[in-house]
Amino acid sequence: MDGGEDMQRLMFFEQAREQAQRAYERDGTDAAALTRWGGALLELAHFRQGDEARDMIKEAVNKLETAFKLDDSRSETLWCLGNAYTSEGFLVSSSQTAKDFFRKASGCFEKASKLDPDNDVYHKAVEMTKKAPELHAQLHAQMRAQQEEESASAGTFRMPDGGGDGRKTQSNDFWWDIAGWVTLIGLGMGVMALSKNGPAAAPPPPMPMK
Repeated sequence: MDGGEDMQRLMFFEQAREQAQRAYERDGTDAAALTRWGGALLELAHFRQGDEARDMIKEAVNKLETAFKLDDSRSETLWCLGNAYTSEGFLVSSSQTAKDFFRKASGCFEKASKLDPDNDVYHKAVEMTKKAPELHAQLHAQMRAQQEEESASAGTFRMPDGGGDGRKTQSNDFWWDIAGWVTLIGLGMGVMALSKNGPAAAPPPPMPMK
């Protein structure tokens, strides 16, 4: 994705977040607004790195879990929550912790499929999530190999959970790309959900990150 599209998406989801926040503050029972707020935060997290990204995803999860408590019949809430759990899974190095997040994500997608059985994207998400643990292992293995290579040449080694001498390396960008996996299961559906009662024009659909 080029810089122009990046900026367009950033502005779109920031506007969506602001509008959803105002709507929820006017009516604390508006689950739809809270879902749009959480979904926008999840998208905006992909423009952040490190702790800032983690914190924004956790905030998105909090908003979406609250929205589900307010109204457990909204498939789009479950959809966004499943994507948030998936992102959390890829951001942890522990394979067992990641599996726990992926299991929660799969549960959300399965519930969404039952609420909206004609939505093929939800069914696809369930199938893709089954592959998440294997992909998590592959990506983190690649990440460690890249960090070790950089450590040998630059004298620094930084694990995603902290460590090393605190110096930023190019591996941080590679590590954050892991969270972009969620775009592979059709995050464009989130764009459509946010477009309802949100900004008039949707941004370009997200491209799979390489």
